Amino acid sequence: MNGCQGNSRDRVPIGSIETRTFPAVQSPALATATLNLAISELKANPPLFSSGILRLQVPIQEQIEAIDWLHCQHQILPRCYFSGRRQSKDFTEVTNGNGYQNYNNLISVAGVGSAVLFRNVHPFQYNDWKSIKRFLSASCPLIRAYGAIRFDARANISSEWEAFGSFYFIIPQVELDELDGCSMLATTIAWDNALSWTWEQAVDAVEATMTQISSNVKKLSKEVTRSFIIRNSHTPCKMHWDLAVERALQIISRSSSPLIKVVLARSSKIVTANDINPISWLAYLQVKGENAYQFCLQPPNAPAFIGNTPEQLYHRKFLGISSEAIAGTRARGGSMALDLQLQLDLLSSPKDHLEFTIVRENIRKKLEAVCDRIVVEPNKTIRKLPILQHLYARLAGELRSEDDEFNILSSLHPTPAVCGFPTEEARLLITESEVFDRGMYAGPVGWFGGGESEFAVGIRSALVEKGLGALIYAGTGIVKGSNPSLEWDELELKTSQFTKLLKLEDPSRQK
Repeated sequence: MNGCQGNSRDRVPIGSIETRTFPAVQSPALATATLNLAISELKANPPLFSSGILRLQVPIQEQIEAIDWLHCQHQILPRCYFSGRRQSKDFTEVTNGNGYQNYNNLISVAGVGSAVLFRNVHPFQYNDWKSIKRFLSASCPLIRAYGAIRFDARANISSEWEAFGSFYFIIPQVELDELDGCSMLATTIAWDNALSWTWEQAVDAVEATMTQISSNVKKLSKEVTRSFIIRNSHTPCKMHWDLAVERALQIISRSSSPLIKVVLARSSKIVTANDINPISWLAYLQVKGENAYQFCLQPPNAPAFIGNTPEQLYHRKFLGISSEAIAGTRARGGSMALDLQLQLDLLSSPKDHLEFTIVRENIRKKLEAVCDRIVVEPNKTIRKLPILQHLYARLAGELRSEDDEFNILSSLHPTPAVCGFPTEEARLLITESEVFDRGMYAGPVGWFGGGESEFAVGIRSALVEKGLGALIYAGTGIVKGSNPSLEWDELELKTSQFTKLLKLEDPSRQK
C-alpha cells in the first residue's frame, strides 16, 4: 500500500492507531511464535474500522543486535536499518507482561517488508508529509516511517536510483528493535479501504512475510572479508575535478557573483571480484561509527543505500528541535601530539572558519524563522571521529507548532555543508558541473514518528548492489582559498572508510 496515492486532502484520519504489547519471552523464536498466534487470532476477529494501523510487539529478554537480525533475514525486501548516535538521552517505554514499565534505550532498528510505503517521483511536498503523519501517533512512539529524500528532486533520476523515486519511506511489516539490555520483535498491520488495501489483504501480506522470518539469529562478524578491486573509476576524474574546482573558484571570485561556497562531489565506481554484502559493510562501519549514524535503505529490485554519517540534519521531540553545523575536515593524528596539531590547524584555518561560519549561520537563520529563541552551544569546537575531525556547533530551539517540522525539513535541506551558499546559486552550479546523479547521497535520511523525528544527512555513503560492486560518494566544500589537489585528497580521506575494506587487484590477475 502506497500511502501517497490519491488526493490526501480528501482523506479522513486513520480510524485506529494502536500498539499491543505481549508478555516478554526469552528468545526470538518464542517472540515469532507469539506474533504468529496473535495474527491468527486477529484474522478471526477483524476490526470494525475501514482504516487503521496496528503494531504487535513482544519484548525479548536478551539484547539482540538489530544488524545481526537483519543479516539473517535472507534478502527480504524492502529493508531498512537506522542506528542513532545518542545512547543516553532517547528513552522508549516498554511494558512487560506484568504491567511493569521499563525505560530502555532504543539503540537501533532493523525492518523488513512494508506495512505502508510512501514513494513518489515528484519532489517531497507538504501533502506527502501529511500522508506519512496520518499513520503516526505520539501514543504509539515506535510506529515510525524510515526512509530518505533525494538531494535534488528537480534533477533527472538515473537508473541506479530509479526504485527510490524522489523519496522513499516505509513503516516496516516486521522489525527488531535493539534496546539497552533487551530487544523487541514487532509486526505492523496497516490497511485503508480508501487506498484499495483492505484488512484482509494487509493480514495476508504480513503472514507471508512472517513465514520468511528467521529466528536463528547468529552473531555477524564485524571483520569484513576484503574483496579484490577489479576496476575503480572516478566521476569526475582528477583532471576534470581540477577544472571544475578552478571554474567554481573563478565564479566565487567575481565581484558580480553572490556565490560564496559550493560543495562539489565525486562518485567512485568500485567493481570487485566478489559480491559486496551491504549489511556486512554496515556492521563494520557500526564498529567504527562512534558519534555517527548508520543507515541502510533498500527497495525491492534495487541497490542498498548505506552510510555512516556524522552529520545531523535535525532532531525533534514534540516542539523541541535541534540541529548541527559541521564543516572543515582534518585527518586524525597517529599520536596525541599530531592529533592536537591537526586540531589546532583546523581551528585556526581562515578557509575552514569561513566554510563553517556559513553553515552555522545559515542553520541559525532557518531555525529562527520557526522558533522563538535559538541557543548555540558550543559556538565552535571540534568533533572527533575515528579517522576524521571537524568543526562543530549545536543549535537548539522550540518550534511554535509541530506543523513547522515540514518547513524545517524543507528549509534546512540542503544545508551549505552539502550544497553551498547561497543555496540556489550553488545548486545550479552543481547541476552544471556534476555529470552523475547524487540520488539520496547528501539528502535527508532518517525517520518520522508521532511525537518525535530524527534525520541525518546522507553523506559518507554508498550504493551497493549484488554483482555490480559499489558507488561510493563524497563531497568537499569549495570556498575562496580552496586548492583542487587538497580537496581531492579530502575526497580520498572521506571515502577511505569504504575503500580500506577492499584490496587492490590480485597480483595473480596481472600480466
